[in-house]
Amino acid sequence: AVVSTQSGHYGRASMGKVKKTKKFGAVKRMIHASDPRIDKGKVTEQKKKPEQEVRHVQKHSTALFFKYNTQLGPPYHVLIDTNFINFSIRNKLDINSSMLDCLYAKCTAYITDCVMGELEKLGAKYRVALRVAKDPRIERLVCTHKGTYADDCLVQRVQEHKCYIVATNDKDLRRRIRKIPGVPIMYVQQKRYSIERMPDAFGAPRT
Repeated sequence: AVVSTQSGHYGRASMGKVKKTKKFGAVKRMIHASDPRIDKGKVTEQKKKPEQEVRHVQKHSTALFFKYNTQLGPPYHVLIDTNFINFSIRNKLDINSSMLDCLYAKCTAYITDCVMGELEKLGAKYRVALRVAKDPRIERLVCTHKGTYADDCLVQRVQEHKCYIVATNDKDLRRRIRKIPGVPIMYVQQKRYSIERMPDAFGAPRT
């Protein structure tokens, strides 16, 4: 279509829609991370996810498990503590003969320096227990570690040596020993010795 202008010239009207451009401020411009204009020192780091706490599980030797524990068998090596001696005296049980009746095999009772030291510190009230502990049939084990806490001593020894049975009626110590795979526990019950966590192939059955 031909249209006239005010100046009298004729021209052709442009066909189609006129392109509208957005204002500069309205356009969002994305800057690439590799753009040289970015000051890398000022870029804030993304918040790191909190690291999960690493759990350290104590490793146990395979010799501690009943199926593969070749060190556990007659003649048995039994570690006794102060509590076990006291319960034996109250129930009028001879340690060596009662162990034989429980496990149907020869047993050797052992007492550590820490347990002996604990008995000596208890004074005259436990003089009978101290006399029993000094029986020549009970073998003495020398302690080379620091400290004289008897429970820690026994736990450490059964972790290092896989051939022992722990004889105790102390609830806390028994709870600690149960966490160690493959260590049987002997205790006094109904005026006799009983055993728990003992492989079926050895010793007396559970009662």
